[in-house]
Amino acid sequence: QVQLVESGGGSVQPGDSLRLSCVGSGFSFDMYGMEWVRQAPGKGPEWVSLINARGSTAHYADSVRGRFTISRDNAKNTLYLQMTELRPEDTALYYCRTTSWTGGPLPRGQGTQVTVSL
Repeated sequence: QVQLVESGGGSVQPGDSLRLSCVGSGFSFDMYGMEWVRQAPGKGPEWVSLINARGSTAHYADSVRGRFTISRDNAKNTLYLQMTELRPEDTALYYCRTTSWTGGPLPRGQGTQVTVSL
């Protein structure tokens, strides 16, 4: 069965860094573009970044461009999000998902919580 498992979240102070990971299983990870989405309490989902299947192209939301870096290691079926210069407004549940899928909703993980506060 398709599974995506995120890890790496935590509670940090403004200006700190974190690296999130997302491990995929049950599907051909290297055939799919992947993305990170976040959802803050009381708000709707916000798209953060995406990367193509080969890892050669990435795009970012304006709010994170220059601070976050998405990458992937297809040999390890793992997607990453390196986050630097974290701000309180980055506080959210971060989850990964595929950018496309046939025959159902986009597979996504349960998410990992990132909290940025003094």
